[in-house]
Amino acid sequence: MYFSVPDLNKILGNITNWESLTNQFQTFKNISLDSRTILNQDLFIAIKGKNFDGHDFLKEVIKKGAKAVVIKDGMQNLLPNAFPFWTVPDTLEAFQKLALFKRRKLNIPVVGITGSVGKTTTKEMMGEVLKQLGKIKLTKLNFNNEFGVGLTILDSDSKDKILILEMGMRGLGQIENLSKFSEPDIAVITNIGSSHIGILGSKEKITYAKCEITKHLNPKGVVIIPANDLFLEETLKKNWNGRVIKVELLDINQKEHSINKNNLQGFFSRSSNSIIIENKIFEISFQGFHNAFNFLFAYAVAKEFGIEFENTNKFNFVSLNGRNKILKLKKTTIFDETYNASPESVKACINNLLNSPNNHFLIFGSMQELGTESKKYHKDIFDFIDRSDIKKCIFICDRNDEIYYADYLKKSTKFLFFNEINKVGETINKLTKPGDFILLKGSHSWHLEKIIKFID
Repeated sequence: MYFSVPDLNKILGNITNWESLTNQFQTFKNISLDSRTILNQDLFIAIKGKNFDGHDFLKEVIKKGAKAVVIKDGMQNLLPNAFPFWTVPDTLEAFQKLALFKRRKLNIPVVGITGSVGKTTTKEMMGEVLKQLGKIKLTKLNFNNEFGVGLTILDSDSKDKILILEMGMRGLGQIENLSKFSEPDIAVITNIGSSHIGILGSKEKITYAKCEITKHLNPKGVVIIPANDLFLEETLKKNWNGRVIKVELLDINQKEHSINKNNLQGFFSRSSNSIIIENKIFEISFQGFHNAFNFLFAYAVAKEFGIEFENTNKFNFVSLNGRNKILKLKKTTIFDETYNASPESVKACINNLLNSPNNHFLIFGSMQELGTESKKYHKDIFDFIDRSDIKKCIFICDRNDEIYYADYLKKSTKFLFFNEINKVGETINKLTKPGDFILLKGSHSWHLEKIIKFID
């Protein structure tokens, strides 16, 4: 889809120096925010971010052949005389208006996914499950903020059958904004956890922030949520009057005794890593109860699109770096979950580790963004580890935290403390034997993935 000058004039106001365009019927193939990758058919929008300002690169984009640009009011002096441009009060808002314009022109179903954990994994599963319908457009990696969601929409084309958007947040109002310029037809809230509690202050506020996804949801659409979260259900009712699907995952041995017709239920077999949903069997490549639960959301969305499954189904999902990645080395097997960490995701990954044979080891980087609740959540995880059969946990934290937690854990022999990652690989190699399993999990800022190359 191309953007014409008349289209842009309707959205952004009239272009200045229109007569200077070499082609009076000029159209723009793409919207670009990046001077490094811009092509001469692109329209460049100069956005000011946390660590950059697109206005600093106007000379570069013009030199590369840009025919026109969108700039903030007052920045006209940065452009050559008679160069075509649009001025707007807020270039980010202008970018999002163009994303919404394209979303409406494409006229394809949009699925929005948010939640404290599991967003990216659920999105990737959903893309694989839905691909039998045709070409599916997904948010790349975790480009789930005000820039990434807009760029995903703008990168879509008429060949795409469904658009799946991951929506992250760092504060109140952000998911509402993402919903505003994407107008989802289906909203998925994977869970309400403790991620960002240091920013928002409480799970109640996190719940409210996640429910913002419904603010611009298609009134004829549907919200898919986990069952048995009563506060989420009550908060949702205050924001959404339409259809709601509640999904619930139970252990396979509960199948004969726990049928709730109000919920979409799945029954998980740990031994075969399979799920029974509506009397159909699904074998998935991602291990663990938490991933089976993520799959339930993908199933629920597939059902909304009319997909019918066989009696037995197998799905091999592609692991993203730092998520659901199993590395079988000569000596040990590594569960690479290094991308990020929250209290809920750490426990889920530990439970998955404990289902493996032989000895279990954990390399654990301290969790960030927990604010004043940080010590409480870390102590809860430590108690959980201490009760488990994990042989040894290497905990990586700053020096002040080490002093505090070492005192808390003084009666336990399971924990070693490091303030940096440099010698962690050497230490874990001395502790492990052939056939042992190691989980790496921690906040992204620790870059635990760098340890992997030093592990036997």
